[in-house]
Amino acid sequence: GRPMLSAGMMDRAKRNARYNVGSLIDYVAGGAKIVGLEPSCILSFRDDYKDLLPGVSGVNAVADSTMLIDEFVTYAREKDGATLKFRRPPGKVLFHGHCHQKALGLVPPARTLLERIPAVEVVDLDAGCCGMAGSFGYAHEHFELSRQIGERRLLPVARTLAPDEVLVASGVSCRHQVLDLAGVSARHPAELLASLLAPV
Repeated sequence: GRPMLSAGMMDRAKRNARYNVGSLIDYVAGGAKIVGLEPSCILSFRDDYKDLLPGVSGVNAVADSTMLIDEFVTYAREKDGATLKFRRPPGKVLFHGHCHQKALGLVPPARTLLERIPAVEVVDLDAGCCGMAGSFGYAHEHFELSRQIGERRLLPVARTLAPDEVLVASGVSCRHQVLDLAGVSARHPAELLASLLAPV
């Protein structure tokens, strides 16, 4: 429902949220976790749905059972003793958190997970917004402003990556901005982790 909310489609976002809560509540009641990759979308379950559907049965249970994949990996490690074994990592991971992730204080869990990769240095770029802001930067009238925001820090860093460095960004719009304006493929944290896992 996040794209609907961004476009001001409140009624459609509410219908969508109600449908999702109704579809997921039985799984949540059985102990399932709702895990997602894209911060703005999965965090809507946790944040926006409470505002869209105040008092609706199940909305709090769904919100409380929703987490980003980096939170889930940490949860599985701490609750169930899950372990990850890694191959040789890059020397440095430059991490760009998604704005929604930052707004809800969820950059530290993502950074902590990346820091569990042995012998890797993790740098939080603290670059502010990438400038794309969902679909904002794709609008012709916003393009130049979007580009200028990205050029404040994120795009120059992307253009100067060393061979042993990798840029990691949780948001799909952030990764598109970097690819489109800097010609660099940033990776989702889950992609990086998957690429470094040692064979079982």
